[in-house]
Amino acid sequence: MPVPTRGGFRHIVAVGSGKGGVGKSSVSALLAIGLARLGNRVSLLDADITGPSIPSMMGVSGMPKGTPEGIEPLASPSLGIRIISMNLFMEDTSKPVVWRGPLIGNVISQFWNDTNWGDSEILVIDLPPGTSDAPLTVMQTIALDGIVMVTTPQDLSTKIVEKMMHMTRMMNVPLVGVVENMSHALCPHCGEKWEIFGPSHTGEICSRWDIPVLSSLPIDRNMTLLADAGRLEDYVNGNQPAEMAENVMSALGSLVTSPSDVSRRV
Repeated sequence: MPVPTRGGFRHIVAVGSGKGGVGKSSVSALLAIGLARLGNRVSLLDADITGPSIPSMMGVSGMPKGTPEGIEPLASPSLGIRIISMNLFMEDTSKPVVWRGPLIGNVISQFWNDTNWGDSEILVIDLPPGTSDAPLTVMQTIALDGIVMVTTPQDLSTKIVEKMMHMTRMMNVPLVGVVENMSHALCPHCGEKWEIFGPSHTGEICSRWDIPVLSSLPIDRNMTLLADAGRLEDYVNGNQPAEMAENVMSALGSLVTSPSDVSRRV
């Protein structure tokens, strides 16, 4: 098994989920945006090789160039977040990537090892959903400070995300906490809070695992429109997404580092 490396990053945080459809990539992008708004130099690695959506949401397109220093990520238009994604290497982004696990793992490793991350301080990694080869490659290759889990409020969703939480513990990677996405909607007329998916079960799973709920993000039409337009960097909802980023950084700072954790940070 390779020894995980961390390059020159001060923090490396992955964002994962047990299943698709919970908004994991949106949360990854919002976390990177929030961290950048706090004044950090941020890079975003889209490790969802077969379902990449980060470039579209962030308004980034074009082929990254190869230089003697490595592959040059493309910078987002407003905050300069450095992005690498499979979609940036596709001539036709509507065509699928039909690869077996080992090839997907090789591409993730190549993105990590061959990209010139420059002076970035924090790396956010958007993991593919589930517990298969791709997230395993990330956990074995990159010295993660921790993983942020994304779920929706339903009991079924939290049960599936718990599978990946078990995988994370098996791989000796710290759990930072859970972001509950699509937690509620607000009536545009009276402001009443609607629990579209019923009562939340996120607090229960966080209590069992002794980790924090990092944020509860609402269903927000404006965010969807901005993401579809490639302008997610313009999104603001109260203190979000900076508040979520602050909570993630605070949780990272409070993680108890064990000897095995130290070995992952060489």
